[in-house]
Amino acid sequence: QVQLVESGGGLVQAGGSLRLSCAASGRTFSVYAMGWFRQAPGKEREFVAAISWLGSSTYYADSVKGRFTISRDNAKNTVYLQMNSLKPEDTAVYCCAGRSSSSNTALGSTRAYGYWGQGTQVTVSS
Repeated sequence: QVQLVESGGGLVQAGGSLRLSCAASGRTFSVYAMGWFRQAPGKEREFVAAISWLGSSTYYADSVKGRFTISRDNAKNTVYLQMNSLKPEDTAVYCCAGRSSSSNTALGSTRAYGYWGQGTQVTVSS
């Protein structure tokens, strides 16, 4: 099994920055691409960003492109999400996800991932 634990969430003013971390433990050799998703109250979970196993390819939702950066440190089994120029509409619970397949297709879909963290709350005040 793989465990994913997020950290780094909190309350920030609009225009501010936060850096989320997602630490993987357990059978980490079975995890390839990683992604971040978010879910705001009353809304469906939506894709934020994803990164391939070696970090050579990254993918972003249009709503965060140019503001968020996903990265990973495989030596530390950790994925990061640097969030800059935050907006109130970025307020949500952010979850990281891990994929057990080496494919990089459909990384924007929740169905591409088999491992999920519990999430960390990000609140952006106006």
